[in-house]
Amino acid sequence: MKSTDRLNKLKDLSIEELANRQEGMSEDAFRLRFQWTMGQAEALKKLRELRRDRARVLTLFRQKQLENQESS
Repeated sequence: MKSTDRLNKLKDLSIEELANRQEGMSEDAFRLRFQWTMGQAEALKKLRELRRDRARVLTLFRQKQLENQESS
């Protein structure tokens, strides 16, 4: 899936859903780091992709928080 497709999916999520997604991604990152240290080379590619997706989630989360503060 392209990054623009993932971004469009994430934009439709609420703040709570983004927070849940971020927590899940943190757990996944932990597992992938563990796999990488055990020598699984494919985990590195997944870890890099996950880090980028996590950054997208955090950016959207912050943007939505600021939008809610401005509208309040």
